[in-house]
This record gives sequence, structure tokens and C-alpha cells, in this order.
Amino acid sequence: MKFNHVGIPVTESFEGEIDLPHLKMTVSDHENNPYGIQWQRYWKDAPYPELVKTVPHVAFVVDNLDEELEGKKVIIKPNSPSDGLRVAFIEVNGAPVELMEYS
Repeated sequence: MKFNHVGIPVTESFEGEIDLPHLKMTVSDHENNPYGIQWQRYWKDAPYPELVKTVPHVAFVVDNLDEELEGKKVIIKPNSPSDGLRVAFIEVNGAPVELMEYS
């Protein structure tokens, strides 16, 4: 498991916004800083749990997403937001955690 980014939900505009209409959210580039900080604003009709839309999350790259999800509390099922990437969210101690698998 390797750290990828921390996603921080906000409700206001921010510098460097990138709209992702297919995900119903706006993000910043987490690779534009050495700490992997990504600002995220969820659109009004974004279909995600309130926990994900309101609490910061940490994202990790894993070798096998399906194995990592075994026995975990999955709050967003595995999906593919872009080519070559599968992601899912779990809840750990009341916080969202994103798991990412690149092919």
C-alpha cells in the first residue's frame, strides 16, 4: 500500500479547479504540491455518501483492490473513474479511505 493523496472537501471555489462532470465534482491537481493535497468540491447532485463529501480522506494505491476490500466496510463500491484505474472507498474508524488500483 502506497500513499497517493489526501482529499479535502470544500464548498467554495479554489485555485486551479478541474471540473469532472462525469463524477459530478471539481478537484485540484494533487500532483502540483509535494504533499498530495487535493481540494474537492462535490456538486449538488453528486451521488456519494455524506461521509465522503464532508470528511477528508486519505488515498492509497494497492496491488489488488478486491483483496484489500475483503472484510472491510465498503461505502463506495469499486468503480472506474478513468481508464486504467479502479477505486473504492471504505470506512475506517469513522473516516473515509480511498483505495486505488492502477492496471
